[in-house]
Amino acid sequence: MRIVFIGSVFFSKLMLEQLIRLNSNIVGVCTKKKSKFNADFFDLGKVSLKYKIPTVYSSDVNSDQTYRWIKKRKPDIIFCLGWSHLIGKRLLKVSSKGTIGFHPTELPANRGRHPIIWTLALGLKKTASTFFFMKKKADDGDIISQRKISVRQNDNAQSLYKKIIITASKQIKQIVRELKNNKIKKIKQNNKKGNFWRKRNVEDGRIDWRMSAHNIYNLSRALSKPYLGAHFFFKSKKIILWKSSIVKVKNKNIEPGKIMFFLKSKPVVKCGDNAICILKTYPSVKFKLKNHL
Repeated sequence: MRIVFIGSVFFSKLMLEQLIRLNSNIVGVCTKKKSKFNADFFDLGKVSLKYKIPTVYSSDVNSDQTYRWIKKRKPDIIFCLGWSHLIGKRLLKVSSKGTIGFHPTELPANRGRHPIIWTLALGLKKTASTFFFMKKKADDGDIISQRKISVRQNDNAQSLYKKIIITASKQIKQIVRELKNNKIKKIKQNNKKGNFWRKRNVEDGRIDWRMSAHNIYNLSRALSKPYLGAHFFFKSKKIILWKSSIVKVKNKNIEPGKIMFFLKSKPVVKCGDNAICILKTYPSVKFKLKNHL
C-alpha cells in the first residue's frame, strides 16, 4: 500500500513517525518550510531526510506542480494530518482508496478552526480524536475512527495535545491494519448536528478582568504553550498569563482588575466573579497591592 503523507505541524511529525514504525510504504511527503500561523509548526523534511523518503515543499498543496508530484507517486492512500488548508477536489481523487484527514473533536460537532483552544476556552469536559475520509468541505466525510477524550479542569493546551497524540497514535495503528485488510468501516456524518468554530484573533486572547475567574482561567489554559498565551496590559506593556488558579472570594464591592491580596507572594486579582491568582507571566512582573490591572 503506497502512502503519501501531507502535514506541517508537530502532530504531523509524530503521526508520520508512527507510520514509519508500522513499516508503512511511504512513497512521498509533502510539507512546508515555514508557517506564519502554526504555533506548533514542524518541517517534516527533517524526518523524511532521515528515512530517505522523497519530499516536496509546498505553500499550496493544490498547485499544479504539487498535484503532479503527488500523482507521480501513485498513492493508494493519502494521509493529510496537520495541514491548515482545504484539499482540492482533483487531489482528493488522486489516491485509489481516498484521503484520510484528522480533527480533534467529536465530529460532526465542533468543526473548524483552533479546536484545542476552543475546547478549553469554552470549558468543555470532553472532546474526541477523529479520523475521516476527506471531502471538499472542511472536516466533512465519513468517519473511520473516533475515540472520546476526557478534558479535566487542570488540563491545558499542552496536556490536551498530549492526550490527543496518544489516542491518535493507537487509532492510526488500527487504521493501517484495516486498510491493508480492506476492512475499513465508514460512518456517515450527520451534518444537521454539526457546528463550525471560527478562526480566533488576537483580541480573543485578551483578558478582560470583568470576565468571571472561571472564564479567565479557561482562556489562560487554552492559550498556554505551544500557543501564544492569553494576555493583559499592565502599565502599557503586554503581559502573557501562562499559569493561573481560581480563588473564591466573597467581596462584592471591589472592582475588577484590583489586586486584593497576595498568596505566597502571588497576586490575587478581582474578576467579575471571584478572583484569579497570577502564578506565572511573561515577562515576570513585580506587582504591588495598590496596582490595578
